[in-house]
Amino acid sequence: MDEQTNLVPEWVEGKKINEALFCREFLKDHPMIAVDGTFFCTEGRITDESKLKREILERIEPYATSGLSRKVQNILDALRLMCYSEPLPIQTDRIHVANGSLFLGGTFREEKEFCMNRLPVSYNHDAPKPEKWLSFLEQLLYPEDIPTLQEYMGYCLIPSTKAQQMLFLIGNGGEGKSRIGLVMHSLLGNNMNTGSVAKIETSNFARADQQFKYLLVDDDMKLEALPQTNHIKTIVTAELPMDLEKKGEQSYQGELYVRFMVFGNGSLRALYDHSDGFYRRQLILSVKPRDKSRKDDPYIAEKMCAEAEGIFLWALEGLHRLTQNDFHITQSERTRANVEAAMREGNNILGFMESEGYFLFKADDWITSKDFYTLYTIWCDDNSEKPLSPRTFSNFLCANEQKYNLEHNNNGFNAQGRRVWGFLGVRSLIKIF
Repeated sequence: MDEQTNLVPEWVEGKKINEALFCREFLKDHPMIAVDGTFFCTEGRITDESKLKREILERIEPYATSGLSRKVQNILDALRLMCYSEPLPIQTDRIHVANGSLFLGGTFREEKEFCMNRLPVSYNHDAPKPEKWLSFLEQLLYPEDIPTLQEYMGYCLIPSTKAQQMLFLIGNGGEGKSRIGLVMHSLLGNNMNTGSVAKIETSNFARADQQFKYLLVDDDMKLEALPQTNHIKTIVTAELPMDLEKKGEQSYQGELYVRFMVFGNGSLRALYDHSDGFYRRQLILSVKPRDKSRKDDPYIAEKMCAEAEGIFLWALEGLHRLTQNDFHITQSERTRANVEAAMREGNNILGFMESEGYFLFKADDWITSKDFYTLYTIWCDDNSEKPLSPRTFSNFLCANEQKYNLEHNNNGFNAQGRRVWGFLGVRSLIKIF
């Protein structure tokens, strides 16, 4: 028998294991760094630490007879300390792919470096055109909306939130839109999560789950209005670290660059946030109605995922177009109209302000805030709409004074002769008692 097989590793010291020596040997075989307790290698984030634990166990088992679980955990903790690193830079000038790094300037390098995200798809400049994918999109989307999807998919290939948009594909169901999520997974792998957009707002721990992720796909969004929207808006436009919390751990500051891709029957709505900003962050694509004569291929998702290298080049073309346009995503008139419709659905004050027969914009006239709100409630009753609160109504008008040429002041008097707040630039066309 080869004498080398009987050699005891140098990290075995009698009945003890020298953790420092073990870790040095282990890191030679598995180069890693640890950022804020998370391991990274040249393949990106190590998401499954159980594999590390398993290999540690296999190495120490011949030399440790008890307390294996504790020893394995101690060694794992020691590894975190020994390969500690400052946070890796967020690199938006390159895409780390399975076979190297592709720089957006066109250079490809096979050498791999430590990175936070590496995609499972390889860069193949000569990859064939993804015919199945393109045919699928022709059936699913209107031609003028395909560039929007192309740019957004390209946007999800780099860790950036500069576009400050989330994408919605809405339809009645059965069109096949959720298959886009499967294609995205073939491009992004474990750099993508599936889950609920609403949970991002309502769960204290859901936001931390999105750290180091490029995309969250919600393939069946619920239509209930959100009680709050501040977390979603912050993530969509993230430029600074935000407070994150994991169960049983102290909250910490972390950077998020996750994007949202949502499939459902309608857009995202809010109970109390009726601002333009909330809706302007939504890109809403309407899918084509399902052709009743269409015969669905049960293997279409697998066939499209097999075209991943070609789809990657297609999405890359969209990313180049997006960056050349300073991260302004192409929007068709239909998409813009969808956003406007979502705004009106979420804020019926917009409809009231464009109505006729209730008030008239007139520079020198003035109306009390109370009377203006009364006109709004009359309009709501006439149109079977539910009125928003007086405070929401007044706050909306104050925020949009320039848009409607109004001035909020208390320079007028009510019918009882008391000085009250109101709006300059409006005349009531209805006598209010």
